[in-house]
Amino acid sequence: MTITVNTNPNGRTDMNLMHENLARAQMSERLGEAQQLRQGYQLARARRLSRKAEQAALQARLALARVL
Repeated sequence: MTITVNTNPNGRTDMNLMHENLARAQMSERLGEAQQLRQGYQLARARRLSRKAEQAALQARLALARVL
């Protein structure tokens, strides 16, 4: 009885290549999710800093109005 296995020139089986492709796809998806999380954190931080700047500007205007 002879069993044949399809191999590519590197000697890897087709099943191994499928597992590698699946692992690559999963890693790519996780990297994309991480990038989206980073963008979300950056947006939230920018909004916080913007609110702080607006508050500081308002305080400065109020202080100037009191002096005048």
